[in-house]
Amino acid sequence: MALAAVVLMAVLAFFPWAARAQDAREVPSSRGQVQLSYAPVVKRVAPAVVNVYTKRVVQERAGSPLFNDPFFQQFFGNRFSFGVPRERVQQSLGSGVIVDPSGLIVTNYHVIKDGQQFTVALADRREFDAQLVLSDERTDLAVLRIDAGKQKLPHLTFKNSDSVEVGDLVLAIGNPFGVGQTVTSGIVSALARTHVGVSDYQFFIQTDAAINPGNSGGALVTMDGRLIGINSAIYSQTGGSIGIGFAIPSNMVESVVASAHNGDHVRRPWFGASLQPVDAELAQSLGLDRPGGSLVRDIYAGGPAEKAGLKVGDVIRTIDGFDVEDPQAVRYRFATKGLGGKASVGYTRDGAKREAQVALIAPPEDPPADETKIAGRNPFAGATAANLSPAIADKLGLDIVGEQGVVIVNVEPGSAANQIQFQRGDIIVEVAGTKIGTVRDLVRVTAATRPQWDFSVKRGDRVFSATVGG
Repeated sequence: MALAAVVLMAVLAFFPWAARAQDAREVPSSRGQVQLSYAPVVKRVAPAVVNVYTKRVVQERAGSPLFNDPFFQQFFGNRFSFGVPRERVQQSLGSGVIVDPSGLIVTNYHVIKDGQQFTVALADRREFDAQLVLSDERTDLAVLRIDAGKQKLPHLTFKNSDSVEVGDLVLAIGNPFGVGQTVTSGIVSALARTHVGVSDYQFFIQTDAAINPGNSGGALVTMDGRLIGINSAIYSQTGGSIGIGFAIPSNMVESVVASAHNGDHVRRPWFGASLQPVDAELAQSLGLDRPGGSLVRDIYAGGPAEKAGLKVGDVIRTIDGFDVEDPQAVRYRFATKGLGGKASVGYTRDGAKREAQVALIAPPEDPPADETKIAGRNPFAGATAANLSPAIADKLGLDIVGEQGVVIVNVEPGSAANQIQFQRGDIIVEVAGTKIGTVRDLVRVTAATRPQWDFSVKRGDRVFSATVGG
């Protein structure tokens, strides 16, 4: 009976005649009033949801521990590779959504990651080769394009994700477990989830509509048939849906699609400060009435935040009138804005409420990146290094302000750097007794032949040192 009451309440919210019947205690007077269905919405939106097949060639090596030094293991882990690599073709399946009648398709980055070939299958079983237009690991989004000739493809329009409320009915559409296009229904369970951990910009819509493996990249739509999110992750201890799914809000998706129209990478505004959450203890020490918001921990000299008048110790509470309860929410609000104009930032300082107008500008590449792939016989061979700047830090998702040096931006699979397990974002501090200040320093040091290599690398807040043979 409790379940029946919940269903009835949902029906009343979306079908006015039912509300009148409830108020008047009337029995439904027609067959149509009894046969309520999501079918009209599904018929309108389902043709725009597609299957995305990704093909990649992977190299496999026999595994063996090569290094036993405990410091080395603490930094790099225990698993290393050796021997002749074997190639294997790996295929994966995900979902996608057509968002432009010309053939632009949004999916998740993790669906197409490392893919060499992409195939898109429409709901009517037509298949097309697809080209990767843009991939953005930080948002876990990617954009593909197919060429359907002069045919206009079915597509979904975006709905403002800030207009969604907890309790709204939604449908999730995708291809779970490869069984074929599947529609599930539910409600918006929560908004602004920021501790999911699947992307740098965490501000997810949570839903209890069943989402399972294969649904990634599929559509979350409202009852007016508009796209409110891209299904991306589930919380599960079994591998299947337990009613806790997460979708990237449409406002973030729309900003990435706009970048795809304008180029091959996403350009986001730069705040120019590092932030930390305000917990109960910190709130008490700052004299705040409750925890929440983001404390300005460090600020970039001459950056947009400083120029707007913000200082270390300020607590950011709103962006353009929207509450921001943690640093992830601040990053999300800035990431969904285009370049140009200003954002209104509400903050508190010494207990007083203030407001600043922060310019929406791109992070500068100062010094120039000078991205260089390291060659030769050394531990860094196969790694691409760059001079650290606000632009490079933003690209890598590093929450650092004013730090200089050389950072790894890419590691080639199967390379020496890959076997040692260097990662994107590792900052190279010292190699063979030489402080590394620029990419040129690293190139010069690694050009030599040495019987062994000593180096120090910073990852996160820790610096690790190791020695390997030449």
